[in-house]
Amino acid sequence: MFFKKATLAIAIVVSTMSLKAQNNNPAYFSRFDHLKMTRTADGILEVRFTTNNGPIVFTGKDHHDFVEAFSQIAQDRDNKIVILTGTGNEFFAQIDGPSLGDITNPREWDKTWWEGQQSLQNLSSIGVPVIAAINGAATVHSEYALTADIIIASEGAYFQDYPHLTFGIVPGDGVQTVWKRAIGDYRSRYFLYTQQKISAAEAKNMGVVADVLPNNEALNKRAYELAKKLLAIPELTRRHMRTMFADNLRKDLLEQVGYGLGVEGVTATDLKVAAEEKAKNK
Repeated sequence: MFFKKATLAIAIVVSTMSLKAQNNNPAYFSRFDHLKMTRTADGILEVRFTTNNGPIVFTGKDHHDFVEAFSQIAQDRDNKIVILTGTGNEFFAQIDGPSLGDITNPREWDKTWWEGQQSLQNLSSIGVPVIAAINGAATVHSEYALTADIIIASEGAYFQDYPHLTFGIVPGDGVQTVWKRAIGDYRSRYFLYTQQKISAAEAKNMGVVADVLPNNEALNKRAYELAKKLLAIPELTRRHMRTMFADNLRKDLLEQVGYGLGVEGVTATDLKVAAEEKAKNK
């Protein structure tokens, strides 16, 4: 009798532990400082860029962490739909330049060069539909948003590539690839050469943005409405549609981002050399 009671007690404990494990979020949800992840019971994963519950300030640590974060998201079969969004009135608009390290040092830049390529490969490897909900300025790493299948935006949102020419370096981290695919060769050149701001309404006219919503509350609601609609598609059909649609983008990123980041490093080093030469000639 004792043996039977002990066996039953152990079974109850194991069952309870198993239930708790099922109810707990995966460990990677809380592993990354500047990503807040939440998932609904039916598998809609929201990935929100944030720093201290405000808009994200992108750092060198993020540049490293996002490689693993996007990989974990892609590998987790419990993710059925992914929503990418920002916090407050910024999707992704601030960057801590010094935290990226000495981009003129080839040994330091080599890490950035690898991470930049791998982040985009992992992001575009997510095997379920991705919705980008652009809640405000998308002026840093807008290529993240343009790896999505569906892009929606609030009225106040806009796109721009701010940091590259502001720093004086080539925009080669993938932004050149996604925007060429999105709006065409010559329009994308103008966008990058002039640091043009493209409003949500203009982006819709260009075919980049599908819906423009009056505010961020409506934006969030629409993102989940779309996610629910996509969940109605049979799972394998849904997954293979994403793979099919993302396949050519992944190839383009693989071919172009390594070179683009290489010349980013070259131009950064040139700026340092020019500054040193100028100092010597004073």
